[in-house]
Amino acid sequence: MLKYLKASLLTVAVATLATQAAAQDPAQGEKVFRKCAACHSVGEGAKSRVGPHLNDLFGRKAGTVDGFKYSAAMVAAGEGGIVWDERTLTQFLIKPRDLIKGTRMAFAGLRTSGDVANVLEYLKTFDKDMAASVETAEAPTGEEKAVEVAKADAPALAADAPLPDHDGVFGLGRVATDDEIAAWDIDVRPDGTGLPVGRGTVADGEVLYTDNCAVCHGDFGEAVGRWPVLAGGHDTLTDERPEKTIGSYWPYLSTVYDYVRRAMPFGNARSLSDDDVYAITAYLLYLNDIVDDENFELSNENFAEVRLPNEDNFIPDDRLKEPHYADKKEACMTDCKPGPVEITMRARVLDVTPEGGDDDESVGGGID
Repeated sequence: MLKYLKASLLTVAVATLATQAAAQDPAQGEKVFRKCAACHSVGEGAKSRVGPHLNDLFGRKAGTVDGFKYSAAMVAAGEGGIVWDERTLTQFLIKPRDLIKGTRMAFAGLRTSGDVANVLEYLKTFDKDMAASVETAEAPTGEEKAVEVAKADAPALAADAPLPDHDGVFGLGRVATDDEIAAWDIDVRPDGTGLPVGRGTVADGEVLYTDNCAVCHGDFGEAVGRWPVLAGGHDTLTDERPEKTIGSYWPYLSTVYDYVRRAMPFGNARSLSDDDVYAITAYLLYLNDIVDDENFELSNENFAEVRLPNEDNFIPDDRLKEPHYADKKEACMTDCKPGPVEITMRARVLDVTPEGGDDDESVGGGID
């Protein structure tokens, strides 16, 4: 991971230790960078995606990564003389839109100077001119890191779990323990079953949303680039191109809570507390005009009372009554459809994912 650091650190470590006054920590910076990783990549093989790659960032003129489609504001900033160094990057990371008016960078900025310093220190490790200035302990190898993670994540009762018996349906593995199942069984039902105890207000959710969600979904749920729109779209479901949002389309609030809790923020899933998820869910209700009080507090106690506008337009899943399931027939596995298979739609056209798949190419309209 420390692409340049390992090659050059040893020759200059003594000098660096003598001159480096601050206690920036690239390891902490790597953790903070997870907020950026939804759009930016860095390291070996990094490519521009929603945002430009950040390899060899220091000394680069703003808006000049080949092949990436920048906003006009970012290109103008580069032409006006802005070059990324510690000073300009610090200004940009604290409040991007204050440094470059009109940038598509929707991220509100990092809150603490420590986070900014640590992120810059982390990015230096991927810069051939700056890596030698980084002070850090030797990072564990990939294998060592994997062992550490495995030890930390090992369920407490795993040692007591039954050994593989190979008697399962496919002759593989063993029966999961109750603790292992409980660790993954976090789904929430529309009636509130599965909700953890907790609470959060719209006001708290706005701050959390700005820090963790706005970079992709926009300040007001309007989305950035091709990331999903979360708010608005009322009365559009009969349009040729309906806007399916939480307020216009989703049937149950439990889906919102479950999805945010399980999968968000993108690139740093399961990092939010249960109260954080309640607060963000409350703010999403506010963005969709389902609640209008900034002091509204969502909790496990009032959660099931909230109804989304489109709930009544969904019907119960009755597939078990269909002949295939009711008669317990064998599923068709060959030649089920006459004629050759045809691709009628691609995910990119359906707007289900902002990225281009394996090629990872920028699709334009991203962030700076």
